Amino acid sequence: MERRSEAARGVDLRTDQAHGARIYDYILGGKDNFAADREAGENSLRIWPALRVHMHANRSFMHRVARFLATECGIRQFLDIGTGLPTSPNLHEIVQSVDSTARVVYTDNDPLVLAHARALMVGTAQGRTAYIAADMRDPQTIISAPEFLQTLDLNQPVGLLLIAIVHFIEDDTEALRVVRQVLDVLPTGSYLAMSIATDEFDPIPLAEVQREYNRLGETLIFRDRATALEFFDGLELVEPGLVQVHKWRPDGSEAPGIADKDIAMYGAVARKA
Repeated sequence: MERRSEAARGVDLRTDQAHGARIYDYILGGKDNFAADREAGENSLRIWPALRVHMHANRSFMHRVARFLATECGIRQFLDIGTGLPTSPNLHEIVQSVDSTARVVYTDNDPLVLAHARALMVGTAQGRTAYIAADMRDPQTIISAPEFLQTLDLNQPVGLLLIAIVHFIEDDTEALRVVRQVLDVLPTGSYLAMSIATDEFDPIPLAEVQREYNRLGETLIFRDRATALEFFDGLELVEPGLVQVHKWRPDGSEAPGIADKDIAMYGAVARKA
């Protein structure tokens, strides 16, 4: 079953300004992007050629997290904030292959994402997918949306995914508040999975990438390991804890020989006790 937030109709699509989801799509080889996104992507690749390796590693991390939560933790409902443009396999495809009744709520603030979600992110007949047009900086809009409340049973654990998204929030306090506000409404036994941008492994070119994103109107904030760990305060970190995304429970599907300096993202999964 498919649902789409009515709010999507009122979101203005800016094609003259780069958007993180569309830059990501372009670098991964997608076609759902505009000139500003392609410019940002190409300039960033010139500055830091490892960016494509990095983004593929982040996508692979999401796949492993989804399989882990569905198979090893028994999670059957998921909230994915900052979904991005559909690139198969998507979250619902992975978790509904484990259990066809699994439910997924996707959210994003890019109307292009929501338009594609309607056509390309349709789940199984037994399960459910829902879509909310919302900015993560206003988490109340997400957790009060009918699509959220009608799709997820808040008496049962939820897998909350924030994959490569909090680097679009500049202020650390605000970013922590956003994550905590959503996590607070989820029941005990829920899980938080995040990947968090860092420049600790190759800071010089990443500073240039950051300036390029900023020049084209997109925020990009890097956080050190200590700051990244704050997102998981009060939660039980799953082994191996907070590590670069290519080191989180590798299963052989990752590209071989990835250098640490080519990955600018920490990743972790933690349980709400």
